[in-house]
Amino acid sequence: MSQVLMPKATAVWLIENTALTFDQISEFCGLHPLEVQSIADGEAAIGMVGYDPITNGQLTKEEIERCGGDPAARLALAEINVPRPTTRTKGPRYTPVARRQDRPDAIAWLVRNFPQLSDGQISKLVGTTKPTINGVRNRTHWNINNIKPRDPVALGLVARDDLTAAIEKANRAFERAEKRKAKASKNYQPVQSPAATIEEQTPVVTEAVAKDGVIAEKDLTAEDVFGGAKPAPETVTGNTVAEKENPVAVPDDGNPFAALGQLIPQNKGKTEESKSDTDDQRD
Repeated sequence: MSQVLMPKATAVWLIENTALTFDQISEFCGLHPLEVQSIADGEAAIGMVGYDPITNGQLTKEEIERCGGDPAARLALAEINVPRPTTRTKGPRYTPVARRQDRPDAIAWLVRNFPQLSDGQISKLVGTTKPTINGVRNRTHWNINNIKPRDPVALGLVARDDLTAAIEKANRAFERAEKRKAKASKNYQPVQSPAATIEEQTPVVTEAVAKDGVIAEKDLTAEDVFGGAKPAPETVTGNTVAEKENPVAVPDDGNPFAALGQLIPQNKGKTEESKSDTDDQRD
């Protein structure tokens, strides 16, 4: 059965306005029958104003009349569509003073057996702070030598259901994290920077002949490198065309003055011819 709002004030109103027995009122309001009797005798809840459960939708007149005629019947809360407020504690759980010295032992047990639990979950379960949890985990706690891992459920610091729910939640979070890591590693493709390629320019082989897969260069001569001797240009003298005389081949006998000796007579002949031409023109 859900808890009644303002149970003592509701009991005061039921005692004053109905013919219900003390057992019926005590069971409906969640109080002890002796406490209801003390309220009726004026020994408890002195001066307390009654809280009408009919006006607030917790009971109906038909339900009160039904239970008033039958002392063995029990009151039932009316169905309410409005959501009821739930008691929810925020922050770490309150730990009695006599049990606070056992909290480091419970923290050591949780850290050793359930490493997937976060610091926030441990602090809410045991009712401690994150510096204390880090001190026990890193073995920097001031009383680390006397800490012995013990089950917090056996110590009475946490309920078994709360511990099981926290472990299941931590396991689900751990599985989701592992799936995200696996998906990220599967989709990860390292970007390779394009290697700088240098085009290798093959040297041009001049007049190369491929023989049996081996490139052999042809023996080059001076004429191939510097070009052959160009023919002497033709000279026009009057109406006759005179070809330039080809140079006379000089035998190479090792004498450097042999070629000079061949050139001197030719120069003298040319000078004589030029003199005769000038004499004819004067006449």
